[in-house]
Amino acid sequence: MSKFKNMAEGILKNVGGPDNIANMTHCATRLRLELKDPSKADDAAVKAVDGVVNVIDKAGQYQILIGIEVPKVYDEFENLVNGSGVKVEKTNSSSGGGSFINNVFSSISAIFSPLLPALAGSGILRGLLILATQLGLISETSGTYSILMAASMAVFYFLPVLLAFSSARRFGANPYISALIGGALLHPDFIALLGDVGNGARTSFFGIPVVLMNYNSTVVPIIFAIWAYSFLYKWLDKYIPETLKLVIVPLISLLVMVPLTAIVIGPLGVYGGEAIANVVNWLIERSGALTGVLIGGGWSVLVSFGIHWAVNPIMINNISQFGYDYICPLTFACNFAVIGTAFGVWLKARNQELKNFAMTGVVTIALSAIIEPTLFGMLVKNKKLFLAQIIGGAVGGAYLGLMKVATNAFVFGSVTTFPAFIINNANIINGIIGLGLSTVVGAILGYIFTKKDDKLAE
Repeated sequence: MSKFKNMAEGILKNVGGPDNIANMTHCATRLRLELKDPSKADDAAVKAVDGVVNVIDKAGQYQILIGIEVPKVYDEFENLVNGSGVKVEKTNSSSGGGSFINNVFSSISAIFSPLLPALAGSGILRGLLILATQLGLISETSGTYSILMAASMAVFYFLPVLLAFSSARRFGANPYISALIGGALLHPDFIALLGDVGNGARTSFFGIPVVLMNYNSTVVPIIFAIWAYSFLYKWLDKYIPETLKLVIVPLISLLVMVPLTAIVIGPLGVYGGEAIANVVNWLIERSGALTGVLIGGGWSVLVSFGIHWAVNPIMINNISQFGYDYICPLTFACNFAVIGTAFGVWLKARNQELKNFAMTGVVTIALSAIIEPTLFGMLVKNKKLFLAQIIGGAVGGAYLGLMKVATNAFVFGSVTTFPAFIINNANIINGIIGLGLSTVVGAILGYIFTKKDDKLAE
């Protein structure tokens, strides 16, 4: 039996079994469950499962921190739940109270988590390609450049198709028909309607005026379109006879949803997404230092509650629309502050268990950008150390925000993802300075706030 199956069995047993699961999904590091009766969950027993880092119960969601291997655990967990014969929804529930917030965060994480490897890998490739052209290793007029640029930018151009697929899986629609809805918005004939006007060009659909938009690289429109489509799909699936579903369901789906998205949902989504991005970018332009302090210092707080996913789509939208983002570097400041704080603990502490845990955190974050094990295993348990990384992140974030440092990709902050800063020389230098400040301040405060006889808290 694999260790992932053992973990899944241990978790399922201690959260009340399959009958207690109302909703299940996962993000990059956490198994996220909605429990019918939270009182049946034994937090201590779940934490004791080998491989589980921590348990967080917030906003009606039971979050089990595992790390980057969570997709494998989720697959085994899903098999166990489905194999029990209990029907568990993987879409939004309709319960009231705190479930609305839970559904928002669950949906965001479920939609974007599967795309993170593609977004991160493409972003790093783009950064390395920019560096290669700046160093004169690759000419921008060469076939090599064109091929690698296509490889690095495909995920952004076809983002509506990818998001349509993952949104459909979250909302309970047919993912392949959903991908077609996204693909229709990128079809050359549809884009040709824009002519030389671009966004705002007009056409008509059976006499209904249509304001046209270029949907490549957009985020918001397709998510709302597939959310709306999920209701139509479920209605069709319920009322269309089984013998006709193969043809009638996709036919009606495309006839209704592509025009509806082009006429109503798409333009609203584009303008809405642009408005949110413009507000955030305006705040950074208006007071970059203050924004840097708030995000660089406060990101770990959002992570500790598992609600940082609400901000990630804004970063992804900025990258896809403008080619750069100001928020992502500020999350780097938080991660490097955690690295610094853990390093300060390693320097000062004499307890070998604490030293080993601190250094493991330094290496893990530097290579994989996963801060949760260090955050929950050491910093949250020590208020002074938690404050140390907040201050370190705020100082580095203030500098990054003041200097308008940006990344050209949506990535998690680590040494391995630093190529995302390759935009121009000034951006790289200021990025190094800002992250250096976060690391040094975190290390100094971590050293000061650690006592030589401190031990790893239980």
